[in-house]
Amino acid sequence: MANSAQARKRARQSEKRRSHNASLRSLVRTNIKNVLAAVKTGDAEQAREAYSKAVPVIDRMADKGIIHKNKAARHKSRLNAQVKALAA
Repeated sequence: MANSAQARKRARQSEKRRSHNASLRSLVRTNIKNVLAAVKTGDAEQAREAYSKAVPVIDRMADKGIIHKNKAARHKSRLNAQVKALAA
């Protein structure tokens, strides 16, 4: 356990940031699942709309460092490929 005042404060801040970052990561996962669900139904228009809503969220979280930029690019690329395959 933290012994100094500084260490106690860092522990409080770390816990606060951890819970906040967890909710932001959950937001990314939810948006990805929404796109995958739309793709699974086979509705190209709905999938495109879900993808266009998910991309800014994924980019924002990559900018904040919640997820790595390469992971964000990988998710966007794979989701886009699935959406395009549905339209074709």
